[in-house]
Amino acid sequence: MVFELLCTFHWKQRIVQANRTYACNESTDKSESFYKQTLKNLVRHVGDIIFNFESFKKVPQATASYPYRKDGITYELAEGSKSTLQRMQNGGIFLTAHYGNYEAIGPWLCRLGIPLKASYIPLRPRWLNRLVEQKIRAVDGKSYAINAQNPRTFLRLLDEGKLFCLLMDQDSRIASAMDATFLGKDVQVNPLPDFLLKHRPHTPVYICWMEESDDTRRKTLHAVEVTGTTKETTETKSVAEIFNRWLEERIAENPTLWYGWTHRRFYSKNPEIYD
Repeated sequence: MVFELLCTFHWKQRIVQANRTYACNESTDKSESFYKQTLKNLVRHVGDIIFNFESFKKVPQATASYPYRKDGITYELAEGSKSTLQRMQNGGIFLTAHYGNYEAIGPWLCRLGIPLKASYIPLRPRWLNRLVEQKIRAVDGKSYAINAQNPRTFLRLLDEGKLFCLLMDQDSRIASAMDATFLGKDVQVNPLPDFLLKHRPHTPVYICWMEESDDTRRKTLHAVEVTGTTKETTETKSVAEIFNRWLEERIAENPTLWYGWTHRRFYSKNPEIYD
């Protein structure tokens, strides 16, 4: 019903079609079917948040307990991710995207003993923001959401050994935004991760995502480190560029799982495509 309602009102369809035409040179007919599949996936994940989200807050705390099966769903850690998740318990920078069921990653990481602090733009109205922070972005009664606008606050979180999380796939329209490329197009990105590394150069940077298979009954948590052992790469590329290459790989695997198509991702460099 929700899917049909959104389709009836063409929710975000113009933006999705503009992005697909610009970034992928896709025809209107193809972008319409693409739009519907993306919407189906999004509605499914929103439903997961509403009806099944508590299950992610009850997964085992010890990495040795995986794979874990409960109520017909298998939760597992991707090969090679276990040691990365253990290092994340010491804090660092964690980057993620509006890809798949990204909201479910937060409580899962908290259950694994990772001191997560995630930066989100507050929702409106205020009662909705309080509800989301207290019921969704919280584990064991403690919210991991934070609205810190001063860079010093982020540096303090790193000094305290927290894992600072940032959604990194949106158009940055602040004066200090950095230039980068994404899907072969020029974009502006959030400069915060590179700013933090300039002041805390030995801070590890991680990327996580959740993979679903077997008709969403198998959920696999992936975690990779993109600094430390690969530090020589970050000396020639910004963290934003490394992140964009990772996201392009995920989009190539399944483009209808990236919900950034509903955002004006290329607005700063090419606002005319959304006219």
